[in-house]
Formats: sequence, structure tokens, C-alpha cells
Amino acid sequence: MPNVIVDEASSSLSERFALIKTPKRNRPRYPQGCVTPVDDEATARAGADPARNLHAALVYGPSHSSEGIKVFYLVRWLD
Repeated sequence: MPNVIVDEASSSLSERFALIKTPKRNRPRYPQGCVTPVDDEATARAGADPARNLHAALVYGPSHSSEGIKVFYLVRWLD
């Protein structure tokens, strides 16, 4: 797992299930625009569509990056 920089100013940081839109699954973090948080694991798994590059995952965040954008850190893929 990547080193996660915790943004103490944000109270919304937590692990959550999500759908990540990405053609490659080799990155430790994803910009907020590529991540759609969902309510639970079943919803994430049901929404996954590899043909459309949409993958179910457990993520942590969002956190502010050093580049000035919000990112989610990948905890694990759900497949």
C-alpha cells in the first residue's frame, strides 16, 4: 500500500467503496474526477464494467495532493 498523507483539515477522509474509471490499474492514487464513491461493496461490484474501464475498489480519501488536487488512495481492488 502506498504511503498515505493524511489531510488533517478534512473531516471527510475515510475508507470507502468506489468505482474508478481508469484504463490501467497500476497506480497507487487516482484524481477525484476518476473516482465515484458508492454506498457499499455490493454497489461497487455491480457497477464495475471492465469493458468501459470502470473498476470496483476500496479507496481512502479524498486528500489534497502536493500538486493541489484532491486524490483518492487505492486500498485494494475488489476483484
